[in-house]
Amino acid sequence: MPGENLTRIEAQERRAIVDTHGYDVRLDLLRGDEVFGSVTTVRFAATEGASTFIDLIARTVNSVTLNGRVLDPAEVFADSRIALEELAAENELVVDADCEYTNTGEGLHRFVDPVDGEVYLYSQFEVPDSRRVFTVFEQPDLKAEFTFTVTAPAAWKVVSNSPTPEPVEVGDGAAEWRFPATPRISSYITALIAGPYESTFSELTSADGRVIPLGVYARKSLWQYLDADYVFDKTRQGFAYFEEKFGFPYPFAKYDQLFVPEFNAGAMENAGAVTFTETYVFRSKVTDAVKERRVVTILHELAHMWFGDLVTMKWWNDLWLNESFAEWASTIATAEATEWEAAWTTFNAMEKTWAYRQDQLPSTHPVVAEINDLEDVQVNFDGITYAKGGSVLKQLAAWVGIEQFFAGVAAYFQKHQWSNTEVGDLLAELETTSGRDLGDWAKKWLETAGVNTLSPLIEQDDHGSLTRFAIVQTAPSDYPTIRPHRLGVGFYSLDKSGRLERVHRIELDVDGDRTEVPQLRGIRRPDLILLNDDDLAYAKIRLDERSLATAIAHLKDIADPLARSLVWGAAWDQTRDAEASATDYIDLVLRNIGSETESTTVRTTLAQLQLAANSYVAPATRAAARERVADGLWELAQGAEAGSDSQLQFVTAFASAAATPAHVETVRALRDGETVLDGLEIDTDLSWQLLVALAAGGAVTAADIDAAREADNTAKGGEFAAQAKAALPTHEAKQEAWSSLIDRSDAPNTIVRSAALGFTHPATVGVLADFVGPYFDMLLPVWESRSYQIAQYLIVGLYPAALANTQLRDATRAWLSAHKDAAPALRRLVSENLAGVERALAVQERDAQ
Repeated sequence: MPGENLTRIEAQERRAIVDTHGYDVRLDLLRGDEVFGSVTTVRFAATEGASTFIDLIARTVNSVTLNGRVLDPAEVFADSRIALEELAAENELVVDADCEYTNTGEGLHRFVDPVDGEVYLYSQFEVPDSRRVFTVFEQPDLKAEFTFTVTAPAAWKVVSNSPTPEPVEVGDGAAEWRFPATPRISSYITALIAGPYESTFSELTSADGRVIPLGVYARKSLWQYLDADYVFDKTRQGFAYFEEKFGFPYPFAKYDQLFVPEFNAGAMENAGAVTFTETYVFRSKVTDAVKERRVVTILHELAHMWFGDLVTMKWWNDLWLNESFAEWASTIATAEATEWEAAWTTFNAMEKTWAYRQDQLPSTHPVVAEINDLEDVQVNFDGITYAKGGSVLKQLAAWVGIEQFFAGVAAYFQKHQWSNTEVGDLLAELETTSGRDLGDWAKKWLETAGVNTLSPLIEQDDHGSLTRFAIVQTAPSDYPTIRPHRLGVGFYSLDKSGRLERVHRIELDVDGDRTEVPQLRGIRRPDLILLNDDDLAYAKIRLDERSLATAIAHLKDIADPLARSLVWGAAWDQTRDAEASATDYIDLVLRNIGSETESTTVRTTLAQLQLAANSYVAPATRAAARERVADGLWELAQGAEAGSDSQLQFVTAFASAAATPAHVETVRALRDGETVLDGLEIDTDLSWQLLVALAAGGAVTAADIDAAREADNTAKGGEFAAQAKAALPTHEAKQEAWSSLIDRSDAPNTIVRSAALGFTHPATVGVLADFVGPYFDMLLPVWESRSYQIAQYLIVGLYPAALANTQLRDATRAWLSAHKDAAPALRRLVSENLAGVERALAVQERDAQ
């Protein structure tokens, strides 16, 4: 990544000189399978006589013309910049370049479908990758109008931000699409998607009476699996909800949703042309957790059309304004406007678990982060920017009142439409509508890092009535901020049927080290007292001794799914913090997870269960713990309701956890049809998941994997095959996988991700020690030679975390000590890896007691 960075100071200095008007971008997609033609005309105002630069990453720059002056590309183009000197008050720059297609999911990604040989393209520009496609001032506060003209095969469909025009035939089977200009938007949300995509269309009427065309697109070979009508239905529900709550009509002319291959993220909020991962096209049975996540993602991207696209942050330190808001808005919309009414339970189980984990890493940062350059922001698409920020906004909405919150948001859109903002602009509107001073709140919640812990302080008389109740708040020593919280306290008691029901609840503001709650005095102490009932606050919670005993014995009997999720989370937090043993956590899960009804809670808890068994149990008892977990999961799978969501989750978790030859044989018999579970279909994806487990268990060969790949000659089949081969438990197989990722650089992004996942399979931990040295040797070369996305997949994905021993800890510390001058973003990734091992060692020590 040398020569491709941009600092915040450079961006500020350039913004002081330049004001962009518009871009005319002409792309020629007929130049073969490596490059495409890119001719960009940029019109911009500038400080007369000043000098600056514009961004471009290209294989070749053919010509540069500034205000009629022909500049020598060899003199003005270097790394990712074109130098611009002696600017006029009004300027026109024309750059003709040959740009490269990528297979990393950054810039203009090119994919060849193995099923039919068809070529598909899509763009992904956030954070700094529109410069891989056209010449651009690559920073969010230099908004402009964009006009795209695209030459491509006439049989293709071409989609961008503006409505698709009728193509004009230009001969030799080619056509030209000239799109209308966009509104003033940032370059990172412009888009181009092209190829022989299948599509279907619908429409809706916006709040201002406009008819908004809707489109859904996917590859030909996946089209049969796409439930487009359902996507349209959720989209309509989202439009109606957001237009009402935001008080501002949908700001663009149309809304296309495109499911594209080899996509790195869940989705991307390109204005009017949202791209989604094909994970959301279900060719096999998926869990309700994945189905719900697709709905949340659809609404997350739709929320971005207002928050992020209509109004955009000035610089990436306010990325949270985009992502936190979309997280919060998509969850409340899912809960209130769709059939997924328990979306806040899902938010607690997944998003907040992510946030709490991220906020306890050494790399934690305030919600409003310090972003010095592009490398900083690349590593900041994390649990703070998304999940903690969303949690904080949920609390803010509860604190100021939901109606006042939405009123402030509506005023914010009205005042700042098509412009750029900072956090203070939003808070000013919320202060006006709520009457609350948010200065202190913002300082403590947005400008400081770390998560607080809330514990109950309880005293009672001989009759069981409370004589004192207080909430004690603590903070980690590194981040000692004590914060204000709006939260509920719930009292739960067992009824005659054995259900644990809420019998009393209060809601209050908590602040300071200790908050007395006099209104609870005199109330009979219940079986379980739950702080942060209804999950309004962002804080770890602790259960008192009696409540913890009740939770362990009756977790499955808690009637409310959100309350159960909070208790699951509290138990996990205490385990991760080495306050409770990992062995006890395993017992808790195996006894209670079979009755859990919420799919995402099951999914999250099963992942934590396996982490506990693989890394948190003391080494002396780990083999027995892994065996017990796999035995328990298989028992749960056999006992689950036929065809249920839980049955599928228990089966896949069992396969992943298989720890003995007997387990591996059970997986083989299940895959081959010798063992049958009523209601469980061994469909294509489940068959692959079982095959990965067999590979990690040494029960199949590379030839067996190749045969499965031949039977499923699809992109998804290729990813599973790469994972399975990398999971084979021999040194030779691991070395082959390592070489395919490190010694070569031709694998596409999704193959890199899948192979890394297989490489570090916990069942093959015995072989991973051989690669500790090579891992640290590859860090600097990979960081310096690969794109950010690929580098991250390798640096995080190949770290042998499953070893979880002092040798790995010491080797990681030694690398960090020896490379203090390495790029901060690289050091952050490595330090986060180290933090995971250090935590595992602390929990192991507690488990051994």
